[in-house]
Amino acid sequence: MYNKYKEIILYLLFGGLTTLVNFATYAALAHLLHWPTVLSTAVAWFLSVLFAYITNKIWVFESRTNTLRALLRETLAFFACRVFSGVLDLLIMWVCVDLLFLNDLVIKILSNVLVVILNYLFSKLWIFKKQS
Repeated sequence: MYNKYKEIILYLLFGGLTTLVNFATYAALAHLLHWPTVLSTAVAWFLSVLFAYITNKIWVFESRTNTLRALLRETLAFFACRVFSGVLDLLIMWVCVDLLFLNDLVIKILSNVLVVILNYLFSKLWIFKKQS
């Protein structure tokens, strides 16, 4: 059963760890260092994207690029999609926390759930798509 759902299980595991990296970084910067919401979110996003790229490439999708061009395409596609989901995360945090004054930690969790789902779809269907 594990082999049948290996990719999804690993993505959820590493997606959860990526979310933990994102959430812990945000909480430390926003609540311990009192950085602004948007700056804390941006730094948390950057660190979590680096973690996600490495884990997704090596363990989740087992991507083996054999040319520099393929590696660059994959890396650029990964980061482009993460920029999109990162901007979405920033907008959600800004609107919900700074404009609507909702609880930042609750919104951060909800935003990350949406981001993880979108990122899986991008990775599976476009970035690490198996070549036939």
